[in-house]
Amino acid sequence: MNDLFAHGTTAEPAHEDDLRRVRREQRRAREDRRRRRRRRTLLVLAVVVAVVAALALWAYPTVRDAVSDRPSAAAEDFPGPGSGEVQVVIPAGASGAEMGSVLEEAGVVASQRAFVDAFGENVNAGRIQPGTYTLMNEMAASDAVAALLDPASRAEVTITVPEGFHAAQVYERIANVADIPLEEVQAAAEDTEAIGLPAEADGNPEGWYAAATYSFEPADDAATMLSTMVAQTVSRLDALDVPADQRQAVLTKASIVEREVNLPEYYGQVARVIENRLTDDDDVNGRLQMDSTVLYGVGKVGGVPTQADLDDDNPYNTYLNPGLPPTPIGAPGEAVLDAVINAPEGDWLYFATVNLDTGETKFAATLDEHNANVAELRAWLAENPQG
Repeated sequence: MNDLFAHGTTAEPAHEDDLRRVRREQRRAREDRRRRRRRRTLLVLAVVVAVVAALALWAYPTVRDAVSDRPSAAAEDFPGPGSGEVQVVIPAGASGAEMGSVLEEAGVVASQRAFVDAFGENVNAGRIQPGTYTLMNEMAASDAVAALLDPASRAEVTITVPEGFHAAQVYERIANVADIPLEEVQAAAEDTEAIGLPAEADGNPEGWYAAATYSFEPADDAATMLSTMVAQTVSRLDALDVPADQRQAVLTKASIVEREVNLPEYYGQVARVIENRLTDDDDVNGRLQMDSTVLYGVGKVGGVPTQADLDDDNPYNTYLNPGLPPTPIGAPGEAVLDAVINAPEGDWLYFATVNLDTGETKFAATLDEHNANVAELRAWLAENPQG
């Protein structure tokens, strides 16, 4: 029994060693197979890459030659300098490609691509402004970019409305400069809704066409021009915080100041004279007694009122009628508007220009003081007779 048991206990470890050895061999075999598969995969990938590279090298000359033989958009460019004239409109917010498309269609450049290339090469190209330009036919793309950056190429209609201009003068200026029939301009003015005339103007645009210099596109019509001028006036009044129900009165006062003196240093004082006269019940009884309103009432744009003018009883004769005239009498400038809103304190009721060469003007609170100033003016006139 003891021998049997001894034999059984020594046989079991030998069996376990065999199992471990078999397992190790199996693992090594599996790892060998995996390594061989990886090597085969890498080999296949290397072959594929080599084949693709070889094909690319083989095909490149053919593709290169095919591309070089085909006309290139960038190469399609006129030699310049061009000839004739053509007007083009560059839209607001247009990209270089969009500009190139416009110019190619108009025959200014040979291709959109040529313009885009030139646009990208010019560091200032981003400053090109929208608008109408006068260019030449068949320009080199780089020259077209340079022309669009040149203010001289802008095909603009520039209209200046001077301070004091009457509405009728504005219509004539638009007709002459923009080459629009006067009747068409006047008809546009009658459509007060289309030109954006505020309700407080009561249908009369006098004084609402802001004195300024405007730039319009050649295709702009009279209504566009007039509405721009009205909008400019509204903008100025809003900037001065003028309530809507006071706009007409402010414009009327400012238009009178604009016509009465031509030196900015006196704007505020004349504005104060107007305010004082409107509220005076003793010396002038609310009458402005301004020559500028009398002249407007009889259809004159300047000069000195005649006795017949002063006797003409119309709503603008402020010698006969108290208060403000029914409308402004012209286009006031920004400085005058500001002076009316911020008139200095003072008790002046009168003013007189005592030197017509220098424009020197004196102000007075009493009639006696004013008469002395008028006497000074007469003495100056005697020494400087007007031809």
